[in-house]
Amino acid sequence: MAKPIPLDDYKALVGTEVGVSDWILVDQARIDAFAEVTGDHQFIHVNPELAKQTPFGTTIAHGYLTLSLCSVFAYGAMPGIAGARMGVNYGLNKVRFMAPVKSGSRVRGRFTLADVTQRPDGAWQTTSSVSVEIEGETKPALAAEWITLTYL
Repeated sequence: MAKPIPLDDYKALVGTEVGVSDWILVDQARIDAFAEVTGDHQFIHVNPELAKQTPFGTTIAHGYLTLSLCSVFAYGAMPGIAGARMGVNYGLNKVRFMAPVKSGSRVRGRFTLADVTQRPDGAWQTTSSVSVEIEGETKPALAAEWITLTYL
């Protein structure tokens, strides 16, 4: 995780890009493992022979696999808030799957801090824009508006 910073410094980052993660390989083993835990065995994800016949030309990652990697990306790219006891996902306002992640591709997350507000229960609600980039591609795999809660 990126180094935690004081809350006032964190809030001052609203409107700026706060981090870019390292690249992560999305290989067939990762795609197959995701299919196993979710029960989503659609051929475009798990059958390389049939997937060759699609416009993608190969198997592709599940959109939700790509989305689930945002947590890993955030751990490495986004600063935390100093003194935080815990953080939890609160949800997403928007998610768009814009380009397929082909098996063997590398992806990374790019984060912009959009808003930080304190809720009546005392938690700090953070809204971040995240774009998942595919190495060597101009179009991102996905764009999302992600909401998390941090408890100090």
